[in-house]
Amino acid sequence: MIQIGKMLHLSDVEKILFGDEQIELKEQMLQEIDECYRFLVHFASDKVIYGINTGFGPMAQYRVDDNDLKALQYNIIRSHATGAGDPLPVICVRAAMIARMQTFAQARSGVHTEVVALLAEMLNRHITPVVPRHGSVGASGDLVQLAHIALAMIGEGEVFVPDETGHMVRRPTAEVFAREKLTPLNVYQREGLAITNGTAVMTGIGLVNLIEADRLLNYAVLMSVLMNEIASSYDDFLAAELNEMKLHVGQRMIAAAMRDAAAGSQRLLKREIELYHRHTEKEFTHKVQPYYSLRCTPQILGPVFDTIRRAEQVLVDELNSVDDNPVVDPVSQNVYHGGNFHGDYVSFEMDKVKIALTKLTMLVERQLNYLFHDRINGILPPFVNLGKLGLNYGLQAAQFTATSTTAECQTLSNPMYVHSIPNNNDNQDIVSMGTNSASLCSAVVENSYQVMAIHLMALAQAVDCLKIADQLAPATRKLYDEVRELVPVFIEDTPKYEEIARLENYLKTHNPKLV
Repeated sequence: MIQIGKMLHLSDVEKILFGDEQIELKEQMLQEIDECYRFLVHFASDKVIYGINTGFGPMAQYRVDDNDLKALQYNIIRSHATGAGDPLPVICVRAAMIARMQTFAQARSGVHTEVVALLAEMLNRHITPVVPRHGSVGASGDLVQLAHIALAMIGEGEVFVPDETGHMVRRPTAEVFAREKLTPLNVYQREGLAITNGTAVMTGIGLVNLIEADRLLNYAVLMSVLMNEIASSYDDFLAAELNEMKLHVGQRMIAAAMRDAAAGSQRLLKREIELYHRHTEKEFTHKVQPYYSLRCTPQILGPVFDTIRRAEQVLVDELNSVDDNPVVDPVSQNVYHGGNFHGDYVSFEMDKVKIALTKLTMLVERQLNYLFHDRINGILPPFVNLGKLGLNYGLQAAQFTATSTTAECQTLSNPMYVHSIPNNNDNQDIVSMGTNSASLCSAVVENSYQVMAIHLMALAQAVDCLKIADQLAPATRKLYDEVRELVPVFIEDTPKYEEIARLENYLKTHNPKLV
C-alpha cells in the first residue's frame, strides 16, 4: 500500500503505475482536507472569491448568483472538456490522477474529501478517464485535459477499463460506475475549478518520462560496456583516477557504473600491458584510442544522468506542491489568489530531459554506425551481415529506421518552454506549454527505445560474429543471453519488425539498475 498524505517520491509513483500497488488514504490527511473545506465554506459566505462566486478567466469580472454556484462548477468541467487528438496513454492519465490527488492531500484546495476518495477508488480499480492529447497551454494548469478527468468523476464522458484479458477498453463512464457501484462526484463548493486548475497532467506525464528515462540511461550504460568489449577497447577511459579529475557527479557515476558492469570481462585491454613498453612497429593495427562514441561515454552520459536527477527533484517538488488557484489556507485564515498553476518548472525540465535523451539516442545511433561500418571497426562484416555479402543484407535496412528516428528526436528537441502564445482574451498572456513539452519528451522516449532495440539486435549479432560470448563480463553476458532468448542469431534475410518490437518491449519492462 502507498499512503497518500505524506511526501510522495518517484519510487512511490513507479510502484503504483508499474507495480500495481494500491493506494491508501491516511485518516489524518482526510481530516485536514475536511477542515480546509469547512473553513472555505465559512470564509466564502460573504466574500468575493474567484471561481467560487465569480466566473472563470476573463469572466471573473462577473458575479455569479448564489442559486447558480453549483451549476458554475459543473459548467467549468463540461465547457472545458474540449480536448482533441488521440487519448493520452492510460499510464500518463493515472500519473496525472496521482498528482492531482497529492495536491489535494496538502489540504489547501478547499475540496470535499469525496474528491480524494473517488480518485483513489478509480486508481485502485483501474478506471481511467479518456483524456485527449491536445488541449493544454500549461498556464492555468492543464484546464482542458483535467476537465476530462473531472468529467469522468462526475459520471460523464468515457473511461478505459481492463477487460477479461487485461486489455484496456473504452466504455461510457456511467456504465462503468453503475457496474462498480461508484457514486459520481457531487459538487459542494469549488470542486470543478479545483480539479481542473493545476499542473497534474504535465507533472504526471513528466513523472512517467523520468521513470522511462532512467531505464534508457541504464541500458545505454550497459550497452556501451558491451560496445567497448566488442571493440576490445583499452579500459583506462573508465579509470576512477581519470574520471575523478572531473568534478561532475554524473560523469563519475557513469564511469563507476561502467566499471562495475565491465567487471570480469576478458575483452577489455590494459594499456599498461599492451602499449606501455618498447614498440618497434610503425603502424598499429588496433586503435590506440577508440572513437568518441566508445571512449567518451562517461562524458556524454554524465550530463544525461545529472539532467534526469535534477528533473526528478523538480517534478517531485511539483508533485508535492499546492498548484491550485485560489489557495485556501486555514492556518492563516485567508484565501490567496496567484499563479501556482503555472507550469514553467515542469516545462523547462521536460525540455532539458528530451534534449538529454536525444543526445543519448544520438550516442546509441553512432555506436550502431560503428558496428555497421566495416571500414571503421575493421573487425566486422558490413551491417554485421553473417550471410553472403551481396546476396544477404544483415541489418543494413535497420539502420535507416534508427537514423530517421534519431533525426526525429533532434527536431523534437526544439524547446517548448519559450513557445508562449497569448490566449484567453490575453488573460493568459504568457504561458508555459508544459504539457506540450512533456508530451514531446514522451515521443523522444519512445523513439529512443526503438533505436536502442535495433542497436541491441546488432550488438548480439556482433558478439556471435566474433564468437566472444564466453569472454564477456557477467553483466553483458546476461544481456546477450536475454536478447538471444527473444531474437535468435540469424544469417538469412527475414523481416525484422516483429523482433525489433519484441526487443523494444523487453527494454520497457526491464531495468539493469546500474546507476
